[in-house]
Amino acid sequence: MIVSIAYFILYFTLFVFLLCLLVLNRQHYATAPKELPRISILIAARNEAHTILRCLHALEQLDYPKDKVEVLIGDDASTDATRAVVDDFIRNKSNYTCITITQNIGKAKGKANVLAHLAKLATTDYFFYTDADIVVPPSWIKALLAAMRPEVGVVTGITTIEGNSFFAKLQAMDWLYALGMMQVISDLNKPVTTMGNNMLLRREAYEQVGGFEGIEFSITEDIAIFNQVLKRGWGFKNIYSPEVMALSTPAESFKAFLHQRKRWMRGSMHLPFYMAFILILHSAYYPVLLPFFAYTSVGVMFSIFLFKLFLQSVFLHICLRRLGHRVVLWMYPLFELYLIVSSVVLIFYFFLPLKMNWKGENIRNVSILC
Repeated sequence: MIVSIAYFILYFTLFVFLLCLLVLNRQHYATAPKELPRISILIAARNEAHTILRCLHALEQLDYPKDKVEVLIGDDASTDATRAVVDDFIRNKSNYTCITITQNIGKAKGKANVLAHLAKLATTDYFFYTDADIVVPPSWIKALLAAMRPEVGVVTGITTIEGNSFFAKLQAMDWLYALGMMQVISDLNKPVTTMGNNMLLRREAYEQVGGFEGIEFSITEDIAIFNQVLKRGWGFKNIYSPEVMALSTPAESFKAFLHQRKRWMRGSMHLPFYMAFILILHSAYYPVLLPFFAYTSVGVMFSIFLFKLFLQSVFLHICLRRLGHRVVLWMYPLFELYLIVSSVVLIFYFFLPLKMNWKGENIRNVSILC
């Protein structure tokens, strides 16, 4: 019982601390760079015929001079009509290039290999990364560039889920809650992670680490290169703002959702110790709370549950409000139920001996080293 009490004191102290940081240590982000350099947008695509058009249409709406943008698309041996869809869209658009990937470069595999090939073709000093199922806002390039100071090697935006289904809305809340937690740590100038579907890399930093082909392969290639860039002494910037908020399609099924989260959990093994500590502390909440009932009462346990739900809901509400989002009140307790179910299922799914893949491509000999 003493251990449980100590845990709850630590848990709620940390949660209140994070909430205070969210409220009091709010960062203000510049939305326009001083200069408008030429930039490259790199997109890896595999079997994306049903989603890539929404991505390309969004790129056409970017608030940036078209003559300063090159869009590079790598088709990784798609078995659907991805290449045909892309070729039809980019016809008569001289700043778009699509290539088919037929071989690996260095240590790169899967998506990392596609991006390595595209970097070889890029002719600018700034690499913008997004995914074929992502819609970026018109202000995306300018807002990320505005954070690119001389000492910064990587800038990361935020991504959430777009969709009207109940499950999609819960996924959207999940993304923005987790990214909000990471942002308060990042605002203390403590590196956490990046997101490969909403990332800007300085070419100089990318080449210093040898590119994707020069680092140990990882199924979370974005985290791998982020860590390597920081090891070379480059700075970072994370932006939690609607100007850089990209929209992704929701997981098509619960199985796809589990596979996606398993991949992320692999990457989380290499988060900084302070972020790993926060995640472990949060994940231990119910394993500690439920046995605690044996020493106390239903009333005490329910009070502890309500306090956690209150802090979590306030935190999430502030995150959503800053992005111009809102949800009805009854979604907050349902989000807690979603976290409980998904966390328990993921614990078991994570340890199943299943092969990891990217868009249906099995990746063998996978290393999780970053």
